[in-house]
Amino acid sequence: MVDSNGVHRETWTLFNRRFGLETTEAMLQFMYGLRNDEIVRAFFGQDLPPAEVAARGAAKERLFRETMVGRVEEFLTPGLRPFLDRHRQAPMAVASNAEPENVWFILNEAALAPYFRAVVDGHQVRRPKPFPDIYLRAAELLSTPPIDCIVFEDSHSGAQAALAAGMRVAGIASTHADLPGAAVTVDSFLDPRLDIWLEAQTRAV
Repeated sequence: MVDSNGVHRETWTLFNRRFGLETTEAMLQFMYGLRNDEIVRAFFGQDLPPAEVAARGAAKERLFRETMVGRVEEFLTPGLRPFLDRHRQAPMAVASNAEPENVWFILNEAALAPYFRAVVDGHQVRRPKPFPDIYLRAAELLSTPPIDCIVFEDSHSGAQAALAAGMRVAGIASTHADLPGAAVTVDSFLDPRLDIWLEAQTRAV
C-alpha cells in the first residue's frame, strides 16, 4: 500500500547509531519484508533478551511514525485509492509483517481502514512471512478459500508466503523489479495490465 522503504532505511540508520552501530546496505536489504524481532536480533545479536528486542523494535517504529506524521499520502503506491474504490465490493484484507501500531497508523492516517474487512499483522500468527500463516489467517477471516485469493506483494518474503498459501501473486515492483512466482508484475496500481489480468482471473473462476 505504501512505498515507505526509504523512510524505514532512514529510521533504521538513525536508530542504530544510538547504539554505535553503522548500518550497511546489506543490512538494509536484509530487513525488507521481515518482522521486527527478526531484524533487531540480526542487527544487535541473537542473544538479546526478548524484552530488549521488543523495546528496541518499538522505539525504532516510534521514530518511523514520527517521521511519517502528515506525510503518509505522499508515500501511497500510485493509483492505490482509485484501485480500492473500483474493487471495494470484493472482500479485502491487509496482511503485513509490520508492527501492529504501524499498520493501523498507515490505515488511519490515509483513511484506508474502511476498505478492508480484516487486518492481520505478523504478531497474530506463530510464523511470519515467508511462512504462509499470515495469508491463511487473512483468507480465513474473509471466509475465502486460499485458491481464490489474490495477493499484492512487493517483497520476496511476502511473495513466497502467498505462494506457499496456495494464492496467486500480483507483484508491485516498488522494492524489487522481479518477484519470483508472481503471475503479473506492474510498477503501480496505475498500470492498465493489472485490471486486464484481474478480469481474466475473474473469468477463469
